[in-house]
Amino acid sequence: MIKYMQKYYVPSGGMPDKGASTVSKAIFTESYIVIPASSLTDIVTSNFPFWERSRFWVLARPLSGFAETFSQYIAEVFPGGGSETPETDHSAESAFFVVDGSIDIVFEGEIHRLEKGGFSYLPPGTHWKIRNLSESVARFHWIRKAYNMVDGLEVPEALFTKERDLKSIPMEGYEDSWLTTRFIDIADLRYDMNIAIVSFMPGGRIPFMETHVMEHGLYVLQGRAVYCLNNDWVEVSEGDFMWLRAFCPQACYAGGPEVFRYLLYKDVNRHAHL
Repeated sequence: MIKYMQKYYVPSGGMPDKGASTVSKAIFTESYIVIPASSLTDIVTSNFPFWERSRFWVLARPLSGFAETFSQYIAEVFPGGGSETPETDHSAESAFFVVDGSIDIVFEGEIHRLEKGGFSYLPPGTHWKIRNLSESVARFHWIRKAYNMVDGLEVPEALFTKERDLKSIPMEGYEDSWLTTRFIDIADLRYDMNIAIVSFMPGGRIPFMETHVMEHGLYVLQGRAVYCLNNDWVEVSEGDFMWLRAFCPQACYAGGPEVFRYLLYKDVNRHAHL
């Protein structure tokens, strides 16, 4: 069993120093986007209806001609903040991953506390509320997707868990370097998205150019790597976000002194819309 320390990068906002260089590694192409940690400043946050003492960095949203299946935010909720009506789209399913502090989700009348490393999946058409009842700021990822209904398949149930309680699955043939911790059972065809944490030991790599129909959101939680996106090799580190459209070629080498870990989203288990 590989042992390593689990860390979760926490954005803090603020503004760049007046003398900071304007040049950054932010990239927008037809195949992929890189949003570096340095881009998550105070002036690019969003506010949403019915949320109090909260703000959001929008990392991804459906964009015609590009990635179209999901949106992803980093939420910052101050003590006492949250919402009694957090989701206004009844077709939307949600996934949460907490990187700092704690949040309380009231789902169908039952309270679930998520602390750092905690995960929740909430199906569409359900009633839930969210609050930060602690004395410190809570920060978490919120991934939203319009659930893709299939006749004969029920809507999946809600999930509440945490990373440290789940087993990491080694990639066959790369047991000493490449691990995946899945929050959602992708063998259960009721689920139409996969959320996982992928980990590479220093020197570990994706040894071929993956090219597939699933689009991706990848948020670097820890460490650094050189990632191949289409034809470009880009250095990424904790706090950076990569957004890949379907069929964008991808591979990576993990570098640096510690494990390279990212929070992964991809769409799964459905036919293409015709």
